[in-house]
Amino acid sequence: MKTKPEKTSTDEHPHGARPALLQDPHAVREPKENNLEMAIGHEVRAYRKKLGITVTDLAASTGISLGMLSKIENGNISPSLTTLQSLSRALGVPLTAFFRRYEEPRNAVFVKAGQGIELERRGTRAGHQYNLLGHIDNNSSGVIVEPYLITLTTDSDVFPTFQHEGMEFLYMLEGEVVYRHGDQLFHMQPGDSLFFDADAPHGPEVLVKLPSRYLSIISYPQRGESN
Repeated sequence: MKTKPEKTSTDEHPHGARPALLQDPHAVREPKENNLEMAIGHEVRAYRKKLGITVTDLAASTGISLGMLSKIENGNISPSLTTLQSLSRALGVPLTAFFRRYEEPRNAVFVKAGQGIELERRGTRAGHQYNLLGHIDNNSSGVIVEPYLITLTTDSDVFPTFQHEGMEFLYMLEGEVVYRHGDQLFHMQPGDSLFFDADAPHGPEVLVKLPSRYLSIISYPQRGESN
């Protein structure tokens, strides 16, 4: 019942090559001493774009050369206090706003085995155990991620189908279920994974071998963010 993934046409990707991912998972950021410059540059560019002005406009209003502004926005130079004051006045933000990203804490959540928060999730029924393995709100990425460990037992009712914003990733740990996504069914066994658009109706359709356990990682845009 497990469906086979569609093969990528060699016409779309010559020589059968798959498109490269947009981010290198092994990339290392600049050394610590350069993080401040990168943070300032990021904020300058963000505030400029928020105002809808070009680098040329900003250069004209501050008296800073185009080349210097480009270096500042790319984090290639450490701007002087006088330069930052000029940018602050032109962009209409306090001087401290340029350091916000540098000073933001980066949080981490560690959960010992068996200590995830057990909770009731919308649509949960008898025998469906949800353990939230971690949650970081108001993070710097603009994305909320909810990792769950889901356990289905012999007492479990059949799920109603879920439908919510974002993306979801499942990884089967134990047991077997037939999982529905839209009009497709996937027979999932230990080691199988499923990654999908969560806006389509989805959920376990048939509980084949119990108990079943799988990881469910849901991600969606952080709310309350201004674009």
